[in-house]
Amino acid sequence: MSRPKWLNEEEARAWQAFVAAGALLNRRLDQQLKEDAGISHLQYEVLVRLSDAPEGELRMTELASALYNSKSGLTYQVTQMEKAGLVRRRSCTDDVRAVYACLTDAGRSLLVRAAPGHVDLVRKLLFDGLTQEQLTAVADGLGHVVRRMMDSPAVPRQG
Repeated sequence: MSRPKWLNEEEARAWQAFVAAGALLNRRLDQQLKEDAGISHLQYEVLVRLSDAPEGELRMTELASALYNSKSGLTYQVTQMEKAGLVRRRSCTDDVRAVYACLTDAGRSLLVRAAPGHVDLVRKLLFDGLTQEQLTAVADGLGHVVRRMMDSPAVPRQG
């Protein structure tokens, strides 16, 4: 069994900052959206993806992939949103296994009301605190990480 290659000081500092920033940002965004719109951050992202999709609908598998979420986790969220009248589901006429999530007028209206406060908080918590150079470095670095993981979703374990 090979020995692990431990994180050096700078890698550990970057990792801890990434974990903390992600958790704190998501918690604050979730809190703001629950207070302002009665939905979670993930539910907001469902509405965003559906509003950007042609005809306001996506296959559930495509939606889960776009949100980097499990199919079962997304199914739970869509069920809650369907009960609230924000989305509806429909079967696919060409493929009996496929199910679409469809944005309702109520979902679109809620998104329009929630978006300004959400974007304002994202700007205040994340972007307003960065210089242009830092923003570029974050976007480039994290974009590279995402592409690398998407190209190789299963990183083999050492040992």
